[in-house]
Amino acid sequence: MSETPKTGNFITQIIDKDNETGKYAGNVMTRFPPEPNGYLHIGHAKSICLNFGIAERFDGQCNLRFDDTNPEKESLEYINSIKKDVEWLGFTWADEPKFASNYFDQLFEFAVQLIKLGKAYVCKLTPEEMREYRGTLKEPGKNSPYRDTSVEDNLALFTQMKEGEFADGAMVLRAKIDMASPNINMRDPIIYRIRHIHHHQTGDKWCVYPMYDFTHCLSDAMEDVTHSICTLEFQDHRPLYDWVLDTLNTAHPQQIEFARLNLNYTVTSKRKLKQLVDEGHVEGWDDPRMSTISGLRRRGYTARSIRNFCERIGVTRSDGIVDVSMLEHAIREDLDQNANRAMAVLNPIKVTLTNYPDEQEEIFTVNNHPKNADAGTRQVPFSKNLFIDAADFAEVPPKKWKRLTLGEAVRLRGGYVITCDEAIKNEEGDVVELLCRYDENTLGVNPEGYKPKGVIHWVSANHAITAEVRLYDRLFNEAAPDANHESKTFLDFINQESLLVLGNAKLEPSLETAAKGTGFQFEREGYFCRDLVSDTLTFNRTVTLRDSWAKIEAKR
Repeated sequence: MSETPKTGNFITQIIDKDNETGKYAGNVMTRFPPEPNGYLHIGHAKSICLNFGIAERFDGQCNLRFDDTNPEKESLEYINSIKKDVEWLGFTWADEPKFASNYFDQLFEFAVQLIKLGKAYVCKLTPEEMREYRGTLKEPGKNSPYRDTSVEDNLALFTQMKEGEFADGAMVLRAKIDMASPNINMRDPIIYRIRHIHHHQTGDKWCVYPMYDFTHCLSDAMEDVTHSICTLEFQDHRPLYDWVLDTLNTAHPQQIEFARLNLNYTVTSKRKLKQLVDEGHVEGWDDPRMSTISGLRRRGYTARSIRNFCERIGVTRSDGIVDVSMLEHAIREDLDQNANRAMAVLNPIKVTLTNYPDEQEEIFTVNNHPKNADAGTRQVPFSKNLFIDAADFAEVPPKKWKRLTLGEAVRLRGGYVITCDEAIKNEEGDVVELLCRYDENTLGVNPEGYKPKGVIHWVSANHAITAEVRLYDRLFNEAAPDANHESKTFLDFINQESLLVLGNAKLEPSLETAAKGTGFQFEREGYFCRDLVSDTLTFNRTVTLRDSWAKIEAKR
C-alpha cells in the first residue's frame, strides 16, 4: 500500500545535498521513535509518514524504535497498539522492532566513559535544590557542590546506583557541561536516575534508567541513523544531542526539526488524551471521537485518507494551525470514490402504500456506486410497508421544501414515485404513519403530468434490519481547547453533543453481512462504517456529507 512521497520538502532537499556530497554514502537511515506511554495520535501519523516516506523515497530504511526509558508510564498494550497503527498506515520497519532498552548495557558503559572523561558526575541535590541551582532564562545556574567529585568516587557511586544500594531519588548522574549556558538544557542535565521498578522488556535487571536526551542520540548513533527527524520542540535539545555524540566520539546523525501537526478542535497531548480515558470522558483510547489513530480507524477513517492528509499539509519549519476540516475533507474525498452506497433510515417513520398489493414484493437491482460500475450491484427489496426518515416529512413544509408533504409527490431512491394522502398521529400528536399511493408507471421513468418534489431514501419495513447507529461529532466545541483559557481547562470545552446514539435505525438487508470496519455512504445521511469492536450490528458515522461546522462558524 505504501507509496513514495509525491512532493519534496526542505528535509528531502537537505538529504539530496547530503547524497550529492557523499556525506552518508547514499544510505539513508531514519527511525520512528515513539515512547510507549500511550496510543499514537494524528500528529504521530505525520511523523510516521515523514520518516518512513523519506526512507522509501531514498531507497533507505526506517527503524521502528521504542524509546522505553520510563517504565512507570509504559506498557505492552501501548507497544502493541503502536505496531498495529504503523502497519495499518501501510508501513513496514526494517528488521525487528527495536527498543532503547536493548542498548541499556551499552548506554551504561557510555555513561561510565563520560565519568572517566571527567564529563559526568553523581549529584545528590534534592529536586528542589536542583531547581534552585539551575537558574532561570535570565540568570545563570550555580555549580552543584558535587560537581568536582573525583572520577574514582563518581565511578564507585554510579556502580552502587546500578547495584541498587540507594533509594529512588537519592542521587542522579549528570553531564558536566556549563551551568552558565544560555540554553538551560546544557546546564548539567540529568542523564541517569534511580528507579526501582519492573521494566516490560528487561524485567528487574536494572534499577537505573537513562534519560531520553542521553538515550535517543546514542540509540540513533548505534543504529547508524543518518537523519534524526524530530519536531520543533527538540530544537533546543539539539546542542545536547550533538554534545553527547561529539564528547563520546561516536557516529553523528544529523538532527533535523520540523513543525508538529497542530489541529484545531483537537487535543493531541498524550497526557490529556490519557486524562480523557482515565476520567471516563470517552470510552477508551480507541473512542471514535479521539484524535488517536486507533480512534480514527474505528470511526471509519482509512489509512489512505490519513496519508493523503499528511501529504497535503506538507512539512515546514514554522508552527501553524491546520483546520480539522482538511482531515475531514480527506476522508470525504476517499469515501466518495471508494465507499459503496446503501440506504439506512436513522429516525424511521412508517409508510404504507395503500394501493400496493398486500402480498406483493419486488427486488430492485441497484448500483453499489454511481460513479464506479466495477463496484457491482446489489438487490434491494421493496414492499407495501416502508420506512422513511421522519425528517423527510413535514405537515407544514418550509419554503423550497423538496421532500414529502401532504398532497405532494416524491421519488423513492431507485424506486417509484409516491404521493402522501394522510398522516396518522398518536395521542401525543406525533406523526407515526403516512398513508401514500405509489404510481406503478414510474419505476425508472418520470411520471406524466406532474413532477415529484425531490428524491428520498427508504427501506422496506418487511425486510429491514435494526441496528444501532452512533452519530459522532467533534469532541470539542472550541477551536483551541488546550490553549490558556482563564479559569477553564480543555475539559470545559467538551462537546456534549459529540455522540448521539440511535438505537432503532432501519437498514437495508445487504448491510447485515457488512464486515467490521467496512465503510459506506448511507445515502443522503453521511459516511458510516461498521464498528470494529461491537458484537452487535453497530455503525459509526465517520463524517457528514458536507462540512456542517463551516455554517456554525460563519454564524459566530
